[in-house]
Order: sequence, then C-alpha cells, then structure tokens
Amino acid sequence: MKNLSRWALDASDAVLRCERHLLTWLMGLLVALILLNVVTRYAGVPIYWVDEASVYVVVWLTFIGASAMTRLRLDFAVTLLTDKLGARGAAMAKASASAAVLLLGVALLVMCWVWMDPPGIARYGFDAKEYAAESFNFLYTETTQTLNWPVWVVQLILPIFSLTLSVHALANLLEDLGLQPRRVHHEFHVANADAVN
Repeated sequence: MKNLSRWALDASDAVLRCERHLLTWLMGLLVALILLNVVTRYAGVPIYWVDEASVYVVVWLTFIGASAMTRLRLDFAVTLLTDKLGARGAAMAKASASAAVLLLGVALLVMCWVWMDPPGIARYGFDAKEYAAESFNFLYTETTQTLNWPVWVVQLILPIFSLTLSVHALANLLEDLGLQPRRVHHEFHVANADAVN
C-alpha cells in the first residue's frame, strides 16, 4: 500500500511539474497575443483571430491553473466550522473534502468519456459526419468561429483537467489520511494562500 500511495504522489508531482511548464508557456503566449493585438489594432490592421485565440488560451490557463492549485492546496476553503471541530475533526473534514474533490474529478472524467464518446467515433471509422448523423453528437463536426479549429481539440482541456484533478485529489487524500507525508513543492514559490495577498 505504501508503494502504491507513493506512486500516486509521484504521479501527481510529475503532473504538477508539467502543469508548471504549461502555465509558464501559456502565460507567455497570452502576453504575446495581447501585444500582437494591441500593435496591429494601433497600426490599423487588426488580426481578427487573435481575440479568439486569446480566449482559448485563458480557458486552458484557467483549467490547468485550477488543477495545480488543487494540488498546492491553494483552492478555496471555508474554515468556520472546521475551526471549531478540534484537530481530529478538522483532519476528518479535510480528508472528506479531498475525497469529494476526487469524486468530482472522477465524475467529470466519466462525463467527458460519455460526451466525447471515443469508442463511438472510432466505431464510425472517425468519420465525424457519419457519427454525428447517427448519434446527434456534433462535437467532432464543429469548428471555432475565426480560427477554424476543430472544437473537440480546444475542448480536450476538459478531460485533461478531469484526469489531473483526480490525480491531485488522490494525492491530497493520501496525505490527509496519513498514508504518505505531506510533500512540499519548492518549484512553486507561492506555496500557501497567505503568500498570495
């Protein structure tokens, strides 16, 4: 059990490292897109797809950041009740909250599986139009308005988020249950909520 729980925390740490690099890259991309938008608008030759690309970058940033914040335990917590419970009661409440986040992550993952229906689209030989005609699931036939990207590619962040949230929630739960010592993440300089403000 110790090896399995250590493996879960190692997986969470690996995901967190990837998220850190993705967040850095996406923030840089967002700044570049905004600057490009400002310069081209000022020059009188705006590039129409930059706004949509910026929105999608922000969406991906939001989901990746939410996943990382969950592992770093920077998510919101209302402690009005748990402050009155004592150490044991607060620990049980914390473990229950981590279990609820894990349940949410797994439920989102199942919903994404049903919604995206990989076996269904594969059954039709990845013919999106044929699949949509039979299933009324038009996810694979839609494109974005100005970039003309497949919508399913942009929305891949939802199952990715569901999976990473589940991995982080499992790691937090294992720590809360005392099966593994709580890990410190030195690569994130803002490692607690008090440092944010």
